[in-house]
Amino acid sequence: MEFSPYLVAWNLTKRCNLKCSHCYLDAIELEDGGTDELTKEDGVSLIDQISKVNPNTILVITGGEPLLRGDILDIGASAVKKLMMVVLGTNGILIDKPLASELVRIGITGAGISLDSLDSKRHDAFRGLPGAWESTMKGIDACKEAGLEFQIHTTVNKDNLDEIDSIIEYSHKAGARVFNLFFLVCTGRGEKFTDISPPQYESTLRRMVDMQGRYEGMLIRARCAPYFKRIAYQKDPLSPLTKAAGYMGGGCLAGTFYCRIAPNGDVTPCPYMTISAGNVKKESFSSIWDNSPILKKFRHPDLGGKCGECEYRILCGGCRARPYSATGDFLGEDSWCLYRPKGGRPVGIDPAAPIPNVDLVWDGKARERLARIPYFLRGMVEKGVEKYAREKGTNLVTPELMEELRAKRFGTEKPIFKI
Repeated sequence: MEFSPYLVAWNLTKRCNLKCSHCYLDAIELEDGGTDELTKEDGVSLIDQISKVNPNTILVITGGEPLLRGDILDIGASAVKKLMMVVLGTNGILIDKPLASELVRIGITGAGISLDSLDSKRHDAFRGLPGAWESTMKGIDACKEAGLEFQIHTTVNKDNLDEIDSIIEYSHKAGARVFNLFFLVCTGRGEKFTDISPPQYESTLRRMVDMQGRYEGMLIRARCAPYFKRIAYQKDPLSPLTKAAGYMGGGCLAGTFYCRIAPNGDVTPCPYMTISAGNVKKESFSSIWDNSPILKKFRHPDLGGKCGECEYRILCGGCRARPYSATGDFLGEDSWCLYRPKGGRPVGIDPAAPIPNVDLVWDGKARERLARIPYFLRGMVEKGVEKYAREKGTNLVTPELMEELRAKRFGTEKPIFKI
């Protein structure tokens, strides 16, 4: 399959114990809940369908607040049994050591925890609940004590723009494996939310590119700002960040290698687009993923405006949710990007070569080396190594082959994580 989902976000519920003014889901408060949410039985069936399309999918179970679902552990365990990597997207408020330990026991591979300021009053104001910051910090400590790997997710806004560097430093000291900086798409409850300006986007992204490799053992990535890749290429066309693809590189995956499943079962290209490619209550996930005319438009896009004219149209391609939010055209130009295209052939993408069809075997030491790679990269690294082996015409994956690929991609520069 040319396009296979290796990252699926499932908004398990609209229920939430916060009142964030920027929420793309327009999440319903705790006491209301959702009447059309997928049941546990629906969810188990959905997980089975996703695993048949790609058993190496990273499944992000989020909300609202997913820990408000009483059946969250059963649903998570069902996905783990299908050998999926399962990550919880949570505000961390409900995580204590016993729960974190239980998540580890059933095989949940990590938690993405939202933290928007090191100032408790700022964080609480942004999240709409006094005391939220203190509870979130306790949740982070509980993950560390229980050995549950975690990421820090920060949504940049005009009130915390001045402390992004400090939050990144804190995340590294706390032991986070990834720091994700989310750039707002003004949809849902956040439709009228005041975003930072395009120049502030550009300067923040440049700072983030400069920070790559500064914090050993932690990835720093921008989300919903695919021109992160363009800025990285402009700085160094040969950098590991430029060569990295998809989630590893910070590019947009909407509808190509990523989709969102809404609480009611709608499949959308990403969480910030309400346009439905189909509903899993009415047809199988595989049928929607393979056959949806909407998703096919994302895979071979005819981009409009300056995005279509830009030499970075493949490496970056712009955010598709922003033009959809503004005009209803998800192939339109991303007006938040300041770059003026020079035109010409796409840059930063190596032409694809035919790959021989070779049955592969991993030797034991290569598998051990793969197992040491953080969960959020393992599936993508495995695919990359197997692609490289096929290109070389070998049917055996060894540690030597993995090291050869690492040197080819990163040269003498020490990568953040060794493959």
